[in-house]
Amino acid sequence: MNRGGFTLVEVLISLAIFAVLGAAGALMLSGTLETRQSVQIQTDRLGELQRMRALLRADLGQAAPRRTRGPTGRPSAQPITGPVSAGEPLLVLARSGLSNTDGAPRPSLQRVEYRLVEDRLERRATAYLDGARPGPPQVLMHGVRRADVSFINNRSEAPAYSAPADQPLPDGVRIRLTVDGLGEIDQLFLVEAA
Repeated sequence: MNRGGFTLVEVLISLAIFAVLGAAGALMLSGTLETRQSVQIQTDRLGELQRMRALLRADLGQAAPRRTRGPTGRPSAQPITGPVSAGEPLLVLARSGLSNTDGAPRPSLQRVEYRLVEDRLERRATAYLDGARPGPPQVLMHGVRRADVSFINNRSEAPAYSAPADQPLPDGVRIRLTVDGLGEIDQLFLVEAA
């Protein structure tokens, strides 16, 4: 007698086929999610790099030829300085272009410093030029293993800048970073006196 149904063997074979298709679909979905996460991480890293470059370009492009005083009150030797010893900021400068929208009694210049703290590149700014403590750090990039700053003037490069009387700022600043996942990044910024 023929009832028109499926045999047990046919049902088991169809279940096996559906199981294989389901496993393949799960593997594809897992791979897609991992790829998406990896792309998102790289996009975030490149976003950090672009924001850091934009801030450095803006700060150095609006550098002012003014010496400032640090929190201890000691004046800086030059209008723009690099690290003198371990634990010192990578770069310190005064920049113009600070908006004073609230009409507070402060200049349009701002003291800015860049530091490497653990594996983070941080930017700190002060509301006042002389003797003020820097504000809270703005983390620009994570995973920075090494940072070197050098100054370019008259086609020569040096780790420190000694300003002649006729040129208080260097022509350019080179910043070399070694960053996890991105390798060595060599950046050159023009300095324009405001």
